[in-house]
Amino acid sequence: MSDYEKLGAFYLGKVVDAGTKEATDELLLYDSTDLTTHAVIIGMTGSGKTGLGLGLIEEALMDGVPVLAVDPKGDLANLLLTFPDLAPADFRPWVDEAEATRAQVTPDELAAQKAAAWQKGLAEWGQGGERIRTLKEKADFAVYTPGGSAGLPVSVLKGFDAPPPEVMDDADALRERVQGTVTGLLGLLGIDADPMRSREHVLLSNLLSSAWAEGKSLDMGGMIAGIQSPPFAQIGVMPVDSFYPPKERFELAMSLNNLLASPGFQIWTQGEPLDVGRFLFTPEGKPRVSIMSIAHLNDAERMFFVSLLLNATLAWMRTQPGTSSLRAMLYMDEIAGFFPPNGNPPTKPPMLTLLKQARAFGLGVTLATQNPVDLDYKGLSNTGTWMIGRLQTENDKARVLEALEGATSGQNPMTRTELDALLSGLGKRVFLMHNVHESRPVLFTTRWTMSYLAGPITGSQIKRLMGGRKDVDGGKSMVDGKTPAPSTINHQPSAPAKPVIPPGITEVYVPTSATDVQYHPQLLSVVQVRYSSLKYKVDVAGTLPLAAEVADGPIPVNWEEAAELRVDPAALVSEGVAGASYAEVPAALLSPKNHAKWGKEAAKFVVASKPLTLWQDPASGVLSTPGESEGDFRTRASFAGREARDVAVQKLRAKYAPKVAALQDKLGRAQLKMSQQQSQAQQAQLQTAMSVGAGVLGALFGGGRKTTALRAGVSGVGRSMREGQDVQIAQADIAALSRQLQELEAQVQTEVDALTLNAGSSEIQPLDVRAKSTDVSVPLVALAWLPYRRAANGMLSPAWEGAEG
Repeated sequence: MSDYEKLGAFYLGKVVDAGTKEATDELLLYDSTDLTTHAVIIGMTGSGKTGLGLGLIEEALMDGVPVLAVDPKGDLANLLLTFPDLAPADFRPWVDEAEATRAQVTPDELAAQKAAAWQKGLAEWGQGGERIRTLKEKADFAVYTPGGSAGLPVSVLKGFDAPPPEVMDDADALRERVQGTVTGLLGLLGIDADPMRSREHVLLSNLLSSAWAEGKSLDMGGMIAGIQSPPFAQIGVMPVDSFYPPKERFELAMSLNNLLASPGFQIWTQGEPLDVGRFLFTPEGKPRVSIMSIAHLNDAERMFFVSLLLNATLAWMRTQPGTSSLRAMLYMDEIAGFFPPNGNPPTKPPMLTLLKQARAFGLGVTLATQNPVDLDYKGLSNTGTWMIGRLQTENDKARVLEALEGATSGQNPMTRTELDALLSGLGKRVFLMHNVHESRPVLFTTRWTMSYLAGPITGSQIKRLMGGRKDVDGGKSMVDGKTPAPSTINHQPSAPAKPVIPPGITEVYVPTSATDVQYHPQLLSVVQVRYSSLKYKVDVAGTLPLAAEVADGPIPVNWEEAAELRVDPAALVSEGVAGASYAEVPAALLSPKNHAKWGKEAAKFVVASKPLTLWQDPASGVLSTPGESEGDFRTRASFAGREARDVAVQKLRAKYAPKVAALQDKLGRAQLKMSQQQSQAQQAQLQTAMSVGAGVLGALFGGGRKTTALRAGVSGVGRSMREGQDVQIAQADIAALSRQLQELEAQVQTEVDALTLNAGSSEIQPLDVRAKSTDVSVPLVALAWLPYRRAANGMLSPAWEGAEG
């Protein structure tokens, strides 16, 4: 294992000597838990800010920490340009042909030069293709372009969904969520609305609050309908029509309707829902870096989307349990305009809340900017790490120094003059890091990034990167992912009239909001089941609505093909949509005797083939909860492992700290003693030389004390030899203590490495809890009519709520 691949440590670069401004051999390893107190990166164009930010994200992913990144400029998509083979052909599509022209080389030659440069640069920092390959294997990479089609789309309508209970129960959090959502939406209409004085803002805020209080969500259509006919009679103490007359409300409704109907807005309604949990982890629980590229949006659209995203991040954060470990990272590049010192755009309140509260939930926020004037330094008072690169002007440096003084609140052992000296003359890729968790600031130079830095990634390049990926929306109409209708349904004949159903057959309809539908018959068996296990401490009951195709033949129902219909049985209705057409009903489905038999078969099928599957992580012993998906459990188990790992490392360091301190103390005293003995030896040698010299002169020129001087010289030689031997003994003691200290540090590192290797090495195991036959009943067996829409090509798609084609 490389020296920098340490548990919970981010390899950012090497320490720079403050005197010589040269890089030393000391690695700068940043403790991942320090990022829970947030970080800010400041540096002008050309300072290396982008490389530092990408390196920080790379290290987070190497440690299994997911990242949600906002990219206003297009630099962060470079994270997808990782080439383990470091072959020129990999670099060729991403080199700038204009650069090749300026360098008077062909694009192929330039690609070869870039590949060689990256291979050499990585090697100089102890990295290579294998580390790049590991990075690609550890995380999923995705680029989203909300409001655009180049990357993966994002549906902003999710932003109007009712927040989770954790937000609803927090009055301040709910107010921030409502204000941010409404301010961003009105910004799209060009309305700069004051939350306290704007009628538009007050009305829309009341509409959202009213719907959310009832547990309901609003889409744009619901918002428009609510504006025209509000579900409440008063706003404050005034009637709605007096506060905001109907004619003027109609104008606001028309503005929103025009926005909704505009071709450019349609892209905002498609794609991945605004669900932060899905942006951070794949359905299988693999960490992700989700890059929200917004370079193509105008200012109002950027503000609208980022405010929704930050509020969604707050809502997700509040559903997580508290922790001291780093659970996830929010990185925002080019923060200018979103967190200004003056003004209050809709992105500022949620960002302030994140900086104040996210630490308790393990969410680390990192903000990056070129200009210090872009940041609200009062809001950054809770930021624990500052990484400052080369600045544009002296005024910028003075502003940073002032902000740094305010943020450290007297914790900084260095004076303003000393900090000023360190910030002056910073070279490219050299940064001053002030970390409140460390004793003093340090200069460092950033390591070579594993990602190829091709410059801002354009829309066409994003399209190329994401071209092979499908929409990652995992929404299915069935719990187990099966299609609720059989594959032969597209070939079933349909008729305008509803087939005649004999007495004794229970009929139900799956509700739909569509009008032009075709109903197709399925056998619906609603099974009530209880799963109980003392061993796994589980006792849950639920309902399984099983929908199955019925065929005429010896085996009418294949229960293995039955699917769990995602429809609440209580929501089933007794009548269909007027004017709908109906498919033919198989003869077997029209026999009441078959229905009674199928009810018993459904119960046996659930007992034999529908266990409650739990998941267990053997390493930590963590067990999933009923209803928790495998992906969600993998995410939780992975974090539990990292959390336990951090605690184990802290205990390990605490265990060895006294021994290390004792050896360091002995080594210090030994070095002091050797210094004293070296001084004594030098003095003895000088005295001996003087005595011998005097004796020789006396012997040559005569004198009464020549014999005494010679004897003194001889005695001094012996004393000098003894002092020299003492120095040698002291040097041997120092060497022995140094070896002991190195061996102890190696022992500590070996145990830390063992923790690293063991962390997350076990595969989770499925545990099936089967229901007893006495705990299963079938209260309903029915002919269920499922509504479908037929496309122009004849294919059918489900037409009930929550279903997709």
